Amino acid sequence: MANIGILPVCFIFGLLLRWSGRIPENASSVLNAFIINISLPALTLLHIHNLQWDDALIYPVSMAWGMFAVGAVFFVMIGFLARWSRQTVGALILTGALANTSFLGLPMIEAFYGNANGELGVGIVIDQLGTYMVLSTLGVMVAAVCSQGSLSIISIIKRILLFAPFQALVVAILLRPVEYSPEVVTMLQALAATLAPLALISIGSQLRFAELKGNVTALSVGLGFKLLLAPALVMIVLMEVLGGGGRIAQVTVFEAAMGPQIGGSIIAMEHKLHKSLVTLMVGIGIPLSFVTLPLWWYLLQGM
Repeated sequence: MANIGILPVCFIFGLLLRWSGRIPENASSVLNAFIINISLPALTLLHIHNLQWDDALIYPVSMAWGMFAVGAVFFVMIGFLARWSRQTVGALILTGALANTSFLGLPMIEAFYGNANGELGVGIVIDQLGTYMVLSTLGVMVAAVCSQGSLSIISIIKRILLFAPFQALVVAILLRPVEYSPEVVTMLQALAATLAPLALISIGSQLRFAELKGNVTALSVGLGFKLLLAPALVMIVLMEVLGGGGRIAQVTVFEAAMGPQIGGSIIAMEHKLHKSLVTLMVGIGIPLSFVTLPLWWYLLQGM
């Protein structure tokens, strides 16, 4: 649990660095690029290599796909009733219907659950086969539609194949029969350890409180779904419909309760989908999840 202390500290560092002018305006883009292309692939290579597949992992992987589908329908319906623009609805879908299962989720799993029973491996499977596969396919399509653009099947496949964490996942699976040397393990551990601090510094550096004006209603709906409603629905499905329980089920619901997805926010901003709302969803949703996640962890102890 002591590891969790580094998360709010690094988030505050991100705020201070921006407010003091000691970090460039585009620093978050550089940090995100390092995390996506170095930190996350290293963590994937480290933990997927030893992951033992269990049929129960089908449920964690399905969680991300199901949550995105439900979230998309939810935000489209609310957007229709509230007469929000397609850009606003798209921004909410890409940040509120996808959980931050890597940058925030993996450090949080390690802090609250440890990794004695492969909990990080479960989180990585959720992230790679769930969240980022959804983001690279359905997420990209939603962004294109909401920005009134178009996207070909070839472009979608290309995005998936060129996505560094996905490439690392394939390599990690292929290398399962090969035992890593101590030197390789040490190197991967060092690179993977950069994920949490850099991700939180990046998030902190992007927060702009002045952009709250005019976005409170949409922000409240987005965060209400992401932090409360979505994980509650996942828990109900696992417990009542599928009769699930135990460590894997707990980690699955815990991942669903993570704050808004950073990768989704990047794609949303690339497609010009209500940038101020996207920034607020991530910038406020992540620190707010520092409060809601311990509550979910406590609630899940009886699951």
